Amino acid sequence: MKRNIYLSKLTLKEAQEKFYKTLLKHKLAQPLKGELIFTEDSLGRITAEPIFARISSPYYQAAAMDGVVVRARDTYEASESSPITLKINQNFRFINTGNPIPFGFDAIIKIEDINLLNKVSEEKSRDISGNISDNPGVENIKEIKIFSAAFPGQHIRNIGEDVVANQLIIPVNHKIRPVDIGALLAGGVNQLFARRKPKVAVIPTGDELILPGEEISPGKIIEYNSKIIKGLIYEWGGEAKVYEIVKDIPQDLKNVLQKAKQQNDIVVVIAGSSAGSKDFTSEIVKSVGEVLVHGVAIMPGKPTILGIIGNTPFIGLPGYPVSAIISAEQFLKPLVFHKLGLIAKKREEIKACMAHKVVSRLGDEEFLRVKLGNIDGKIMAYPLSRGAGVLTSLVEADALIRIPSLKEGLDFGEEVKAELLEDLNIIKNNIIVTGSHDLVLDVLRNELQGEFSDFNLVSFNVGSMGGLLALKQKRTHLATTHLLDPESGEYNFPYIKKMLPRRELVVMNLTYREQGIMVKRGNPKNIKGIEDLVKKDIKFINRQKGSGTRVLLDYLLKKKGINPLDIQGYSKEEYTHLMVASDVAEGSVDAGLGILSAAKAFRLDFVPVVKERYDIIIPKKYYSSLKIQKLLTIIRSEKFKKKVLNLGGYDLSQSGKVLKE
Repeated sequence: MKRNIYLSKLTLKEAQEKFYKTLLKHKLAQPLKGELIFTEDSLGRITAEPIFARISSPYYQAAAMDGVVVRARDTYEASESSPITLKINQNFRFINTGNPIPFGFDAIIKIEDINLLNKVSEEKSRDISGNISDNPGVENIKEIKIFSAAFPGQHIRNIGEDVVANQLIIPVNHKIRPVDIGALLAGGVNQLFARRKPKVAVIPTGDELILPGEEISPGKIIEYNSKIIKGLIYEWGGEAKVYEIVKDIPQDLKNVLQKAKQQNDIVVVIAGSSAGSKDFTSEIVKSVGEVLVHGVAIMPGKPTILGIIGNTPFIGLPGYPVSAIISAEQFLKPLVFHKLGLIAKKREEIKACMAHKVVSRLGDEEFLRVKLGNIDGKIMAYPLSRGAGVLTSLVEADALIRIPSLKEGLDFGEEVKAELLEDLNIIKNNIIVTGSHDLVLDVLRNELQGEFSDFNLVSFNVGSMGGLLALKQKRTHLATTHLLDPESGEYNFPYIKKMLPRRELVVMNLTYREQGIMVKRGNPKNIKGIEDLVKKDIKFINRQKGSGTRVLLDYLLKKKGINPLDIQGYSKEEYTHLMVASDVAEGSVDAGLGILSAAKAFRLDFVPVVKERYDIIIPKKYYSSLKIQKLLTIIRSEKFKKKVLNLGGYDLSQSGKVLKE
C-alpha cells in the first residue's frame, strides 16, 4: 500500500466544526436512547427522560422531633409566668421522631421544653401506636407542665414536605448524584431510564507493540495507550472495548473495522495515522467509509484522522501517548458527551506568568504542559517536556497552556491562561526547587508527600548555576547546588556572593556525597581515574554546562593538565545523574561522571573521585513559611536519613545544619 502523506492541515476549530457538522447531518451525534436500570445502581448515569415523583415524601404527617403531640388550642394560655398542666391521653401523647401524628392533634412540643410531673401506670402511658416511648424515665408520666404556647403545625413534617407526588425530581440529561438517588427513592422511583453508555471500540495497531508483562526487547513497545484511552472514556461516561493488537497488515485492520463499526457507537484506532511506510489507516478508512479530516494543526496531535465508517463515527489517534490523549480530549470527549446528551465543560482557567521563555512553531496550536507554583503571591508556570512521547509530562502537569498557532512562543514573565488539571489549593502548596539533580530529592519528595499529603516538592534539574539564576530571577522557592570554586576550593559560597550579593539567604547542607566515574560492571575498559578518560577507546558522556558536576570535571581536568577536547564525548550532554548512568548501562558510552547512588541504581561499577558538599539555598523570606518548615521537618527526620543512606554514597552528618544565615 502506498505511503499516505497529508499535505494540508485544518485548524483545531475548523476540524472540530467539520467533523461535528457532518455527524449532525447524518444524525450520528444524537443522544443515545435510554435503558431501564435500577435507581440504586444509577450513580453517574445520565437521565434519558424527566423523572417525576410517584409518591409524596413524607407519605404521612410525621413528627419532626421527639416530644409530646398536643392540640395547639390547649396550649394558648401557657407562659413562663403561668405554665399549664396537660394530662396524658387527654391533652398529650408521647411521640418519637418519624411517628405518624395521631388524629386530632396538630402540634409537637420538644421533650426538652416540658416538665415531667407525677407518674401513672405503664398500661396507661402507652402512646397512640401502642409502643412504650423510647425516652427513659417517661414510661409512667401522668402529667406534664409546659411554659409556652404551641402553634398549629409546630415540629410536624407535612405530607409532601420534601417531595410531592407528580413533582419533577430531576430533568432529562442530568448526571445522577448520590443525593439524587435518595430523592428518587423517597419519591417512589425504583427504576428509571438512563442513556445507554456510548460503546467505543479502541483498536491499538503496530508490529512493534507487545502486551504488558511480555518480555521487552529493543524495537518492542509496551501497549498502554489503549488502557489510557479506555480510562478516559470511562471517566467521560462511556464504555470502551479494547480490541487485540492489530499488526501492520492492511487487510487485518480492514476486517477489524468492519466488525467494530457494527458493534460500537464510535470506533477509535490508535497509531497508523501519520506518514510512515506502515501508516495506512486513512487509506483503509477511505476504502470502507469516508475520511473527513487527516491532519490537525495542533501540537502534539497533528496526525489525527476524523471520518465515518458506515454509520459509525471514526477517530484515528496518533501513536505517541501525549498526542493520543490531547487528540482524544479534543475530538473523542465531545462526541461521547454528545451521545450522552451533555456538553463537555471547559476546565477552570487561571492567570499565570511564564517562568521560562518558550519558543513555539508558527502554524500549530501547541498544548504546553506546565507545573505551577505560587511565588510571592504570583502563580508561575514552569514548562515540562514537550515531547509527544513523554507521558510523564502529563503525569506531572498541573495545567495546560495553549500557545496560539500564529504566536512564535511565550516570553519570560508573560501572562497566560492556564487550564487547570489539578486543584488550585494543592497547586499553591507546591514547593519549587531548582538546580542540581540528586536522587535525594526523589526521596525527599516521597517522604514529604507521605507525611504531609497536601504539600508537593517539584524539582527542575537545570544544574547548580541554573538554580542560582532561578533564585536571582525570583522564580523558585529553593535552589540546590554543589559548585566548587577552583580558586578557594570552597563550595557554593563564592558563587552565591557573586550572583546573589544582596539577597538574604539561608544556606543549609542537605548531604555530602561521592562523585566518581560510572562504568559498566567489571570495568571492562579498566578506568582508574580522570586521566583515563582521554584514551582513544573510551566514549564519555558529560553533564550540561552550568551543572556542578560539569564544573567539577573542568576543575579536575585543569588540575591534571588535560585538554577537554581530548576526551571523546566531552561535548555530549545529559541533564541528570540517572540519564548519565542509563547511557553507561545501555552501552552507548563507556563512562560518565556522577554520584554513587545513580551508579548503584543501574548496577554499575564506580570509581570514586571526590566527596562534595550538596546544599540547599533558601531565601530568608521563605524560610519560616509553613511549606518550608514542613520540608525541613522531613530533612531532619531519622526516617528520611535512613532511606537516603540506603541509596549509598551519602554522608548525612551535617544534613539539616544551617551553614550560613
